[in-house]
Amino acid sequence: MSKSQNIVDVTYSQTGASVHTDALGMREMQQRVFEKRDAQHLLVKAPPASGKSRALMFVALDKLYNQGRKKVIVAVPERSIGASFASTALSKHGFFADWEIKDEHNLCTPGSSSGKVDAFVEFLNGPDATLVCTHATLRYAFEKLAPEAFDGTVLAIDEFHHVSADTEANRLGALLREVMNGSDVHIVAMTGSYFRGDSVPVLSADDEAKFTPVTFNYYDQLNGYEHLKSLGIGHHFYQGRYTDAIDEVLDLDKKTILHIPSVNSGESTKDKIEEVGFIIDAIGDVVDTEPETGIIRIRRTDTGEILRVADLVDDSDQRRRADTLHYLSTVASKDRDGVDIIVALGMAKEGFDWPFAEHALTVGYRASLTEVIQIIGRVTRDSPGKTHAQFTNLIAEPDASQTEVKVSVNNMLKAITASLLMEQVLAQNFTFKTKRDGDAPEPGTLRIKGFKEPSTDRVKQIVETDLNDLKATILQDDTFARAAAGSIDPETTNKVLIPKIIRERYPDLNETEVEELRQQVVVDSVIKNGEVRPVGDRRLIKMAERFVNIDELDINLIDSVNPFQRAFEVMSKSVTTNVLRIISDSIAATRIEFTEEEALGLVPRIKNWIKVNGRKPDSRSAEPTEKRYAEALLWLQRAKQKLEAEKRATEMAGEA
Repeated sequence: MSKSQNIVDVTYSQTGASVHTDALGMREMQQRVFEKRDAQHLLVKAPPASGKSRALMFVALDKLYNQGRKKVIVAVPERSIGASFASTALSKHGFFADWEIKDEHNLCTPGSSSGKVDAFVEFLNGPDATLVCTHATLRYAFEKLAPEAFDGTVLAIDEFHHVSADTEANRLGALLREVMNGSDVHIVAMTGSYFRGDSVPVLSADDEAKFTPVTFNYYDQLNGYEHLKSLGIGHHFYQGRYTDAIDEVLDLDKKTILHIPSVNSGESTKDKIEEVGFIIDAIGDVVDTEPETGIIRIRRTDTGEILRVADLVDDSDQRRRADTLHYLSTVASKDRDGVDIIVALGMAKEGFDWPFAEHALTVGYRASLTEVIQIIGRVTRDSPGKTHAQFTNLIAEPDASQTEVKVSVNNMLKAITASLLMEQVLAQNFTFKTKRDGDAPEPGTLRIKGFKEPSTDRVKQIVETDLNDLKATILQDDTFARAAAGSIDPETTNKVLIPKIIRERYPDLNETEVEELRQQVVVDSVIKNGEVRPVGDRRLIKMAERFVNIDELDINLIDSVNPFQRAFEVMSKSVTTNVLRIISDSIAATRIEFTEEEALGLVPRIKNWIKVNGRKPDSRSAEPTEKRYAEALLWLQRAKQKLEAEKRATEMAGEA
C-alpha cells in the first residue's frame, strides 16, 4: 500500500482582511462587488464562503432603491441552497435596507418546479420586490413568458457555471440569452467555480463581453482568514477495493466529509449501502441511531470515543434523510459537536455549509473540475479551532491485469492535473513585466528579461479574468496531461502544445497576442509552482532543480522548465516502481501524433541536438527527448514523401 502524498501545501498569512466588515457590514469581496453595482450585467467569480449571497443582496437592494429596478429574482440550482438568500437584517450591520423574502415568494419548497410557475407569474404582476426560486422554475417561467416580461427586473443566477453556451444541451443558457437580448433585464451572475468538466464554455465570447467581471480569487479569500492557516491537497493510491483501504486515510480525529464514488464509476462496488457499512465497520461499532435526527452513533474501535455520523447515501427513507439534512443545516452547522463525519454520494458539495469540516476525503477520480473545487470549498471555511484543511483523493492504482489500464492511467493523470490547477488557483498572484535597466521594485510585481507584456485590451482581459480558466482548458487536454507527465520535452510543451490550445480556445487572437498569452501562462505557472527561498537580501526560486535569483529571471530559462513536472515527481514517490512502469508504458502506447506545426517547431532543436551529439537521434533511445526528436524526423520524412508523391500524381494527371 502506498502512502498519501500532498501535491499542494499552501500556507496563508491569516490577515483577517477577507472576513472583517466595513461600516456597511460588507466584507472585502462584497465591497469589490458593490463598487460595480451600476453594471447592467455583473459576473462575480469568488470562492465558496466568500459571501456571494450577501454581496447579491447589497447590489440588488441598491438597484431597487437607487437604480429604478422593480423586481429581484434569485435563481439557485437546488432547493437547499435557497436558504442562503433568506430574509437578512442587513441594517443591523450598517446597510440602508434589509433583505426580505416573504414565504409565498420562497419557491425553494417541496413540490414540482413546473408547478411553481403560476406563483412566479403572480409575483411579476404583484407589488412585492423579491423572490427566490430554482434554476428549473426559472427555466419553466422563461418558456411561458415573453422576454419583455423581464423589463424592470434584476435576475440573479447563483452557481452560474450550471448555465452553458451549448444551446442544445442547456435550455437555461439559451433562454437567458433570449431574455438578455429581448428586455432591459439587469443580471448578476455568481459562481464559485467557472470550470466545466465537459469543457463547454458557460457563455459565448460575445455574451461574456457584455458582463462586467468582479474576481475575488482563492488566495485573497484564504489569506484573509483569521483561523485557517494552511491547506493541503493530495492523493492516496490503493489496489483492490477502496473499502479495504479507507481506514488508512480516514482520520477519525478530523471533522470529515467522505464522498463515496458514483455507482457508475470503476471504483464503485455497485452496492452503495454495503459501502457505507464497510466505512462504519472501519470506524467501530454502532451504538444506536437517533430517531429524530437519523444520526448514527458509533463507538470508535481504537479509543472507545463516540462519533456522530450522518449517512446521506441511503435514500430508502426520504423522511429520515430530510430529518438528517435539517439537523445538519440547523444544529450541526452551528455546534462543533453536532456531527463528526458525513458520508455522502451526490450531496454535501455545492452550497453545503458545515464550517467545522476539516477533511474532504473523496473516493475516485472526478471528471469535473467544478466538482473538485466545490468539494474543496466545503473544508476551506474559516472556523475557530480549525488551522488546517485537507483534501484527499483516494485513487485506484492501475493494474497490468486490468482490461482498462488506459482508462485507469488516464484517470490518475487527470486527478493529478486537477490538483495542479488547484495549486495555481490557490497560490498568490503576481504581475509580470519586462525587465528594463533602472526599474524600481514594485510589491507583487516580478520583472523578467525578454518577457512580452500584453499589448492589447483583449489579452489584458484574458490575463485579468480568464487565466485560470485557460489553464483548466490546457490541463484537461489529453495530450497535455501526458506531456506534463514528462513524455515530451519542456520546450515543446511550452512553445508548441500550449499555443496550439490557446489558438483553439481564442481563435480571434493574432499570433502576437497568442505569444503574449503563452508567455503569461508559462511564466505564471512556473512561478506559482516554484519554491521561493529568501537568502540574505535576495530571493531565490527553484526551477529545473536549481535555484535562480528571482531578480534575474529570463523568459528563455522559464521556457526550459516543465511547469507541472513537480507534481508527477510527487506521484512517483507514492506509487510502486511497477505502477510507474505501467503508467509509462500506457503513455508510450498512446503515442502522441505530431501536427505539422509541432514537428517543424522542433527542427531547430533537433539540428542543435545533432550538432552536440554528432549523430541523429535514435527512436529506440530510453531518453524521452531523443526519442521524441527521432519520431519528429520520421514524421517529417513521411510528410515529405507524401507531398512528393502527391506532386508527382498531379504532374502525371496534367500530362495525361
